[in-house]
Amino acid sequence: MKKVYPIIVLLLTGIMVSCGEDFLEPLPESAVSSEGYFTNDDEILTGVIGMYDAIQGVNSNDLDENFSIQREYYLTEMRSDNTRTKSSEGEAAQFESYTVTPSNGIVSNYYNSFYEIIYRANLVLSSLEAASADKAPAFEAEAKFVRAYAYFNLVRLYGDIPLVDRLTGPLEREVAFTRVATSGIYDLIIADLQTAISGLDNTYRNRASKAAAQSLLAKVYLTQGSNYSEAQTLLESVMSGSFSLEPNFKDVFYTEDNNEVIFAVGYTSDLTSDSQNISAEWLNSVGRTSGVNYVTSDAREVLDNLGGNRTLYSYRQDAAQPTQYQVAKYIPNGDANLGIAATASNPELAGNDWIVIRYADVLLMHVEAILAGGQQTSATAALNSFQRVRDRAGLTTPVTTITKADLLAERRVELAFENQRFFDLVRFGVAQEVLSAFSNVNGYSFNSTDLLLPIPQREINLSNGVMTQNPGY
Repeated sequence: MKKVYPIIVLLLTGIMVSCGEDFLEPLPESAVSSEGYFTNDDEILTGVIGMYDAIQGVNSNDLDENFSIQREYYLTEMRSDNTRTKSSEGEAAQFESYTVTPSNGIVSNYYNSFYEIIYRANLVLSSLEAASADKAPAFEAEAKFVRAYAYFNLVRLYGDIPLVDRLTGPLEREVAFTRVATSGIYDLIIADLQTAISGLDNTYRNRASKAAAQSLLAKVYLTQGSNYSEAQTLLESVMSGSFSLEPNFKDVFYTEDNNEVIFAVGYTSDLTSDSQNISAEWLNSVGRTSGVNYVTSDAREVLDNLGGNRTLYSYRQDAAQPTQYQVAKYIPNGDANLGIAATASNPELAGNDWIVIRYADVLLMHVEAILAGGQQTSATAALNSFQRVRDRAGLTTPVTTITKADLLAERRVELAFENQRFFDLVRFGVAQEVLSAFSNVNGYSFNSTDLLLPIPQREINLSNGVMTQNPGY
């Protein structure tokens, strides 16, 4: 359900016109100067919508296009113990086996895609003087939420990265290639989200909102292992609002704009420019015998034991290849046995919105904030939030104590295949232990340096010696 708008071709056209022929090539688009492009509220709004267009990504299999979140699962789910390829071949298999190389095209594509998001946010921010007094604060808040969201993903995946917090010109080449310590990146993320919280309301689910900014800032604090009390306050503010768990787990993913969605990327079915093919990629719905993001035996076992009524709508057996198991969230071509209707006439042009933040995540983060880095809690507020998620799953036996391991397992089954697992393992401080054991069982080659992706080799080459590589690559 696309709540944003079609790709802003004029945006990129304007960028190219304003750059001039003397622009120093090649540089990331985040370093392009387009001063003066937006001159009024209506034009700035096209730039705002363009930010979400960049998050949405291009529905394509061409690595020259920006996939953005449409291939995010490679970098998250397939680097965890949740999913894998079918055939263990090609660049995709590098993620499951922990043999990712700096020349991996998907790694480079995601990096470039998210700096394009940042560039578009900076373009909006650079135009605020042209906005009316009543619109400028909201434009600023929305752009800063988007920029923070992009940087939060990048810093967790790549570590120290360039900090481009404004439009830059052709003589500022080093800005695009000088890696800044993660602490500096987090300072910008926190400041941006604080501005977003103060300037947004809860009008949208497919665009930035106050609740989305509060939820994201809480997750930032949890990731840093600090400000647990502030994270708890932010989450309780969201919990006091109008969001709620959907009574039926299936409806979270197949009834769009539902009460559980806090922030989702909108898509429209059967329209190449606004659809997605991510869900078709991990199903056999397009007649392929090979595929990616298939469910591991490890994940199936946990879901079978702890998933409750969530398991049925989390994975399913591949009818064409019964030894394989597919992700069953966001099925594009429907499943009569599960009561799921097709979301598109062509599964490669699916209209399933991709949920980034939902209420169940907020409730489980609330437990995490109360746990505050400890090993267990019996606090009533934590038990209530935890129990609400389990009750919806049909697991109604009262819980009296929640351990860190309990919470991590609950997050795994509740948020399975939603690009959360890898980040959760890192945030809980168990990634090296869990992934080492998983790697050993499956004959993979995980080591501690695999917790960060490589900086794309293309960026290092373009930097002429300015940019350094992550250890282990």
